[in-house]
Amino acid sequence: MTSPAPPESLLRALRHVMRPIVRLMLRKGITYTFFSNLLKGLFVEVANKEFQLDAKPPTDSRISLITGVHRKDVRRLRAIDDEIAEQLPKSISLGAHLVSTWLKTPPFCKCQGTPLPLPRLASTGGEHSFDGLVAHVSTDIRARAVLDEWVRLGIVRVDEQDMVHLETAAFVPQKGFEEKIAYFSHNVHDHACAAVHNLTADGPAFFERSVHYDELSVSSVEALRRAVGTDGMQLLIALNGLAAECEARDATHADSGAQRITIGLYMYAEASGENNNQDTTT
Repeated sequence: MTSPAPPESLLRALRHVMRPIVRLMLRKGITYTFFSNLLKGLFVEVANKEFQLDAKPPTDSRISLITGVHRKDVRRLRAIDDEIAEQLPKSISLGAHLVSTWLKTPPFCKCQGTPLPLPRLASTGGEHSFDGLVAHVSTDIRARAVLDEWVRLGIVRVDEQDMVHLETAAFVPQKGFEEKIAYFSHNVHDHACAAVHNLTADGPAFFERSVHYDELSVSSVEALRRAVGTDGMQLLIALNGLAAECEARDATHADSGAQRITIGLYMYAEASGENNNQDTTT
């Protein structure tokens, strides 16, 4: 039994999509042999969980047929529970919640999207301090521990008057590989899931659009970068506020069908290819 050949356009797209992932792996010392073993396990995991018949787990033979992985390897790999949790680490989720509160909740902000500098200690600023901000969100963690970590990650700075300033309009660490890799995993995964859904699933498509130009000067790219950093962030702040309101309202309902969302905005720039000169919105 032979499977039909995959579309050539899909193979080209997969090579294109995988190129930056391979670049990351090579820069971090991940070899082809190591990744091929990881990929083998992923093929078995996805086939096992998403290609069932009549809600029954597929047999080793069926998984081997679908994936091309040898049946003995399938048996071994099915016994390994190596699925990565889809939720962001608790420390990052807490950080995102704190930044969101600082951006949109008086008295920590001047208006939505304009965070105020906060006195570091409650003894100086009371509830309007950084201590007060952390206590407003969680009483299970010490504010000093959060502050020290955020200074390390470049999220805040403390000035000579002992005032804490938010340096970024989102919990996006400027330093710290583990924190950055958590967002890489979350954001790239969810963007890919939306794109794959739109290619393979029936029903309404997820919103996935971009603007791309190929004949821009370096100065124009910098101007657009600044626009994305301001206008784009304002859009995300507004959507964050709407999502927070929805979450608070939904918490009062008995419906247990909770869903998670990711809404993203990104920009990338590099030298244009010789034959690329389209100006489009897709």
